[in-house]
Amino acid sequence: MRLNWMAGCALLMASVAIAGEAGMAQSPGRPGSVAGDPPQAEIQPSGNEPPLALPHSILNLRSSSAMVVDQKSGRTLFAKNTDARMPIASITKLMTAMVVLDAQLPLDEKITIGAECVDSLRNTHSRLKVGTTLTRGLALQLALMSSENRAASALGHAYPGGIQAFVAAMNNKADSLGMKHTHFVDSTGLNSDNASTAQDLVKMVNAAYGYSLIRDITTTASYDVAMRGGPRRVQFRNTNMLVSNKAWQIGVSKTGFINEAGHCLVMQANIANQPMVIVLLDSWGKLSRIADAQRIKKWMESSNKNPKRHYS
Repeated sequence: MRLNWMAGCALLMASVAIAGEAGMAQSPGRPGSVAGDPPQAEIQPSGNEPPLALPHSILNLRSSSAMVVDQKSGRTLFAKNTDARMPIASITKLMTAMVVLDAQLPLDEKITIGAECVDSLRNTHSRLKVGTTLTRGLALQLALMSSENRAASALGHAYPGGIQAFVAAMNNKADSLGMKHTHFVDSTGLNSDNASTAQDLVKMVNAAYGYSLIRDITTTASYDVAMRGGPRRVQFRNTNMLVSNKAWQIGVSKTGFINEAGHCLVMQANIANQPMVIVLLDSWGKLSRIADAQRIKKWMESSNKNPKRHYS
């Protein structure tokens, strides 16, 4: 399954060390950073107003469920199976990040990749060996940017009260955001019981946009992580190729995939000078979610030139 960090982040590089054969070190970002700019206008995508959108036959998306919402007004521009509850895979990690930051846990504190962090459900690969130590900030970065499952698991296990308390906090956060059809059972998204709807995920993406650190991490294309004990570096890449596309202005991004969920993508992005939240769930293939996002962008830009075309 699936920074060039700001210059100030480099100050923490020297204090971060990962032990073990695949040990790594890297800046965790701005320690103590919890929330950046306030979230945009509260999104209420399930209101009675009809979507302002072209007929589905014109905007033909490959994703089984999709939603496009004007982040400023909260108005739905496109909707497809938005109330269908389905697995969301690593989209889960956005909630993981918010719970960690809400708790104001020290980002420079060392946490450990324990045996409990190994994926015994799907046997996914990880470059983080058992016994690896890394800062909470680095674990957050790898979990969000590269969808590193062991890093996300370690964040949950290192939470006060352990993983059970962490999952409870995830569900409490979902409730506070009005995500009535969402449920979490782990911090990674590997379990297909992590489920939600497009309507709920619009609310989650909008909330995640309020955290400056989440914005920074999820929109960084790649980052070289120094290996402990030598000059060797390992590059971690963003799982969303669009963040490195200069045609896009993305504020928040997260991908997800397990067999049950299909290929998923959520984003906040400025399109035609308008802030948008995009949710794409259960897309046919790894690239079809990207193609769907491109279709939405083209549709929005075309509509901006000829607004009358948008109303059905």
